[in-house]
Amino acid sequence: MMLKQLTVLIVLFALTYNVQATECGKVTIADMNWDSATFVANVDSFILQHGFDCETELVPTETIVAAKSILLQGKPDIIPEMWRNALKGGLEYGIEKDKIKFVGKVLYEGGLEGFWVPAYMVEKEPSLATIAGVKQHSYLFKRPDLGNTQPFFSCAPDWRCQNTVTNLFKALDLKQAGFELIPTDEITGLSGSIAHAYAKKSPWIGYYWSPTAVLGNYKMVRVDFNAGVDREYFQECIEKKHCKNPRVTMFPSRAVDTIVTLKFSQRAPAVMMYLSSRSFTNQDMNNLMAWKVNHNADGKQTMVEFLMHYETIWTQWVSPPVANKIRRALTNL
Repeated sequence: MMLKQLTVLIVLFALTYNVQATECGKVTIADMNWDSATFVANVDSFILQHGFDCETELVPTETIVAAKSILLQGKPDIIPEMWRNALKGGLEYGIEKDKIKFVGKVLYEGGLEGFWVPAYMVEKEPSLATIAGVKQHSYLFKRPDLGNTQPFFSCAPDWRCQNTVTNLFKALDLKQAGFELIPTDEITGLSGSIAHAYAKKSPWIGYYWSPTAVLGNYKMVRVDFNAGVDREYFQECIEKKHCKNPRVTMFPSRAVDTIVTLKFSQRAPAVMMYLSSRSFTNQDMNNLMAWKVNHNADGKQTMVEFLMHYETIWTQWVSPPVANKIRRALTNL
């Protein structure tokens, strides 16, 4: 009797598995035009193809194009990495009209912005991990190579972050502490200034964000303002060009999620379970993006590096049978 029951269970499992595989079918995945997004797209493509027997297609695109396409045309099926603040109104409209669903956090902590100092400075003076310590020991940031000034490195004038940096620089009284706000002309100027400082172990303080290859290559400490986060005030004033008498608040994290069409979510429940579980810490993403840049790798090569050497992470996202299928596929690469 027990043998018959076991046989029935095995048959039901096989039928369920085949139904799930059939339901997946052809899946289009947005391959966005920045490092972390193209990496995640390739991870999803490989896992869906080899773990869930989907037929996957990567669709090269960028934020606005992908968002409009999924809202108006119902494709691609999956946008693996979408920063919610990039098109907030449209995305909320899509949810209200039952066109799309958010199914998981790509970045567990969200995208992080802030003021950062090199870890080697904090190791020598731990109080530099706080804004009070930075102001108290502002003399430690003098740069003889830059006219003995105390530069605070900001983003380019035409970047949206210029408003937030300028307002928080004022709110924190950093000018009174002797710092000079220095905008950089392009991304290589900001990241290059960190690389240059690290090479010479020079002082550095400024704005940056995570995850990035830069913070994977160079250990930096996010300065604590000891003020908490006022998300509403940040959006209503700190982000605006004209923010009268700005007050201090930490940068709120940016929600970075996966979006799928409602139709896909209904037809592929097994894949939805995977997508809702798939998430990265900022540090892991920083390290992977640093590997990508240092090896001049593309999204697919970075995906292979991840699946080969971060097994303890991705095996938490799928069932043991699916994990075994992915392992077998990796041996054939």
